[in-house]
Amino acid sequence: MSIQPRKQRKARYDAPLHKRQNYMSSNLSKELREQVGVRSLPIKVGDKVKVLRGDFKQQEGKVISITHRNYKVTVDGVVLNKPDGNAVYVPLDPSNLMIIDADLDDDRRIKNIEGAN
Repeated sequence: MSIQPRKQRKARYDAPLHKRQNYMSSNLSKELREQVGVRSLPIKVGDKVKVLRGDFKQQEGKVISITHRNYKVTVDGVVLNKPDGNAVYVPLDPSNLMIIDADLDDDRRIKNIEGAN
C-alpha cells in the first residue's frame, strides 16, 4: 500500500466489491467489544446499530441494506420526510455507526473474528 493519499483514494475507489466489504466496518459497543474480543466488525444486515454523528444522532435501528458500491448503509428508523409526504431512508456512512447488537449466528463471521478463516 502506498503512502500517497491520491493512491490510497484511487485504491479505495477502484476496489472490487469483495474488498469493499472490509471497508464497511463499524466500532462495537463496549459490552459487545468485551464479549467478542475485537474492536470493530464489518456491518451485516440484521445488526442493531446506533448513529453517532449527523442529524440522526443517538437513533437506533436495525440495518436494512448495505450498498458496497457507494459505501453506504440504510438503517430502519432513519428516514427523511419529503414535502410530498413520502418517507425516504437516509444512507449513512458506516464510520458514523456503532454496532450495539451483532448477529453472531453466522459461523463464517465467528471464524473471521477468531482468525480461523
